[in-house]
Amino acid sequence: MLHRSVAVELEVTKELSKLLCSVESAYLNIVREVAAYAVEHNVTSAIQLRGLFYSKYRGEYPGLHSHLVIQAIRQASEIAKSFMERKRKGLAQKPYPEVRNVSIRFDETAWNYEQFIKSIAPVRIKLSLPNGQTEVWLRLHKRFWRYWWLVLNKEAGLRKTLIVKRRANKWYAVFVFEIKPKEGIPQSVVSFDINENTVAVGKIDLTSTVGMVASWNRQYLTPQLYTIKTDFGRLARRYGRVRNAIIEKLKPEFALPNGKYVNVTNTREFRKRVKHLRERGRKLGRVRQIANELTRTPAIIITEELGDNPQESMIEDVGKDELRHRIKQTPFKSIEEAVEDKALERGSRLVRVSSYRNSRVCPIHFTRLERTDDWHTLKCPLGHYVDRDYASVMNMDWKTTPEAWIKAFWWNMKSLNKNMNWRKYEGKSNPLIPYEIVQYIHAVLKTFVARLERCPAMLAQGDPMNHHRIQNEGGGEETSHALLGQGGGQ
Repeated sequence: MLHRSVAVELEVTKELSKLLCSVESAYLNIVREVAAYAVEHNVTSAIQLRGLFYSKYRGEYPGLHSHLVIQAIRQASEIAKSFMERKRKGLAQKPYPEVRNVSIRFDETAWNYEQFIKSIAPVRIKLSLPNGQTEVWLRLHKRFWRYWWLVLNKEAGLRKTLIVKRRANKWYAVFVFEIKPKEGIPQSVVSFDINENTVAVGKIDLTSTVGMVASWNRQYLTPQLYTIKTDFGRLARRYGRVRNAIIEKLKPEFALPNGKYVNVTNTREFRKRVKHLRERGRKLGRVRQIANELTRTPAIIITEELGDNPQESMIEDVGKDELRHRIKQTPFKSIEEAVEDKALERGSRLVRVSSYRNSRVCPIHFTRLERTDDWHTLKCPLGHYVDRDYASVMNMDWKTTPEAWIKAFWWNMKSLNKNMNWRKYEGKSNPLIPYEIVQYIHAVLKTFVARLERCPAMLAQGDPMNHHRIQNEGGGEETSHALLGQGGGQ
């Protein structure tokens, strides 16, 4: 089930704003006190905390709705659990959680959920405040009506908990919609490979590949290969220079008598200046752009298995601090999660394959590629040049074909015969199957049909996302389409 949150501004008067501020202040005090107690006494169960504090706060805040007290205690329990988990990992710097602001949670008994969900065009809500049931009008917009239309068509549902929060002296109501994933007929096969400054994409149109068009026009069998420019590496270098300039400017203000300096990055002045750089917002915008581009139509989307923390495995053998920083700042997992989330919403399906040998094998002849003077351009032993990014996305497509066909080309699979020394065939064509059979299967694979009912063939070897792919990424975005057909014959 997909979740989408929609924030709608509330039309509040000065008196209503003061009333909401009083509720927020009481709610915040409850969360702070209960969270500090839970961490100090190692009590994180919401039921136990409710038994300890519910009567106290009901007497201390008699005008506050009883379910708001319960929601505040539950929220404090969640904060305490999160803080203790971070503390175990060594990420917490203070002995207690610091709660600066909260969002007020109204459950179904604290606002008119039943009446709201039955309305065709809801324009107002009723909140249980200290002065009783208070009616508040909503400033609805296009995004809200989009998801409300899905609710009316039984394609989505509205959660019973309403979140009310204050931002820049404005009050917002946050509605959470639960959307059913779409089931669409795939129209294409899209594979993508994430690099430092680009995302390489390979697209195969299924309707033209398996239809009658391919029988008389062979150009439709050629995959579409292109890149999406992201510049995550350049963005990291730019903001790195800006942050270093801010540190050098603030250093004289934090000099110690012994000639050393305080860690400027932990100071309030540094955080105040850095928060205006908008680095996170720019990254998020580019991640969403990539996800939207790859999921425009229902498709089978193929990517590499990244693992839990791909950056750590990629910087193991990297010595340069700047390169390590750029790799750490590239949002590999964020792109994958955004594509997967958007794919479910639009009727696509994401398939993950192994990263083993994707960028080191020729997708035409299945031989090991040789290095050239250009980092992104490799040479096939049979005489033509291949762009390593486009070779990677094409080899991902081959890995989704039925397993029996892949065995004809991937000669280093230990699962075929554990007693055979497959390493001696490194860099060679498959000697186990006659070349005529390989040619025939290759011709058949040109018109393959991706099958969702079969699990994709996975190669278990190799670490997720080898770091060599982005060591020299600076010139990759200028590379246009892959030179798959240059030079020698097939």
